[in-house]
Amino acid sequence: MTENLLTHFECTRTGQEYPADALLTLSEVGAPLFARYDLEQAARTLTRASLAARRNDMWRYGEVMPLEFGTEPLSLGEGMTPLLAPDRLREDTGCPWLFIKDESVNPTGSFKARGLSAAVNGALARGAQAFAVPTAGNAGGALAAYAALAGVPAHVFMPADTPEAFILECHAFGATVTMVDGLIDECGRQVAARATENGWHNVATLKEPFRVEGKKTLGYELAEQMGFELPDVIIYPTGGGTGLIGMWKAFDEMERLGWIGPRRPRMISVQAAGCAPIVRAFEQGMDKATPWVDAHTVASGLRVPAAVGDFLMLEAIRTSGGEALAVSDSEMMDSSRRFARLTGVFPAPEGGATLAALDHLLATQRVDTDERIVLFNTGSGYKYLEAYR
Repeated sequence: MTENLLTHFECTRTGQEYPADALLTLSEVGAPLFARYDLEQAARTLTRASLAARRNDMWRYGEVMPLEFGTEPLSLGEGMTPLLAPDRLREDTGCPWLFIKDESVNPTGSFKARGLSAAVNGALARGAQAFAVPTAGNAGGALAAYAALAGVPAHVFMPADTPEAFILECHAFGATVTMVDGLIDECGRQVAARATENGWHNVATLKEPFRVEGKKTLGYELAEQMGFELPDVIIYPTGGGTGLIGMWKAFDEMERLGWIGPRRPRMISVQAAGCAPIVRAFEQGMDKATPWVDAHTVASGLRVPAAVGDFLMLEAIRTSGGEALAVSDSEMMDSSRRFARLTGVFPAPEGGATLAALDHLLATQRVDTDERIVLFNTGSGYKYLEAYR
């Protein structure tokens, strides 16, 4: 198989290279793999000027995506979500250059559509025939949808207390759903134990190389929508952290493509006070996070006790001059309602967490009101009605 501009996969810890046509999960040392491209060749066709004539979804950046360029992907229209300029929220916060990247309008209602579209497309091209994922909710729905589109089996493992909307969604798409006593880490252990023996391709967060490729398109879109001048501050809700890691990868690729210069936004990671392993590691100066015990939060996407990409997140946060902070569930839900009331966007609690974090950052003067700030609403509040009650 010829994989166009994807030249190889690279271990994010050791730099060891793996062939571009292989169906892979983690590297030999158990670290995430990054897809690497011939960016010199890509720059000949993937130019800023070329974008106007391209398709209006995340596959517009085809030269740096995991399909042979020109191949038609299995797509539900994921990506190219709006970058909103919320006048009333700007007035409320005193930040005239505040923006919202609204991922709730993606297929299946969240940013997970980006990663799972890329994962399913990339893995099918390399011979995968069935998929499995541990999930707190949105990733399961996204996998189920793209597996349904492709006509292949999906096996979704969810904590027993997952909000009902996510469970019903997966069943509707025809996925096999297994409810697990425990959190997403226990779901991950069960998927890992059963995937090999059953011939399922495990698409757990950062345990295969393509979900991050879908998520990196957040960075490409943000640059494009802001006139190729990146914001000063990105405030991002962090569970597994694929989006934050993906954007950091995108910024490097775009600089090498000649789209942007070396300046980077400060990357702000927001977690829930009841599950904040990245915040704790950041504050303690650690380059890896220890698992969080007794994780609890109404934001199921933030209830990730341990993340395989923790060292990548911490590196991006520190290199950018950013930071990690936690907000309480009550702050998160109060901010989610305020977010909705002032913008017309009904955010997932994870989206509300970014506004709560902004309040903290402004109050302590760690962010200036005249900076260009982007809040990421990663999903739809319609799936979290229990939290809003």
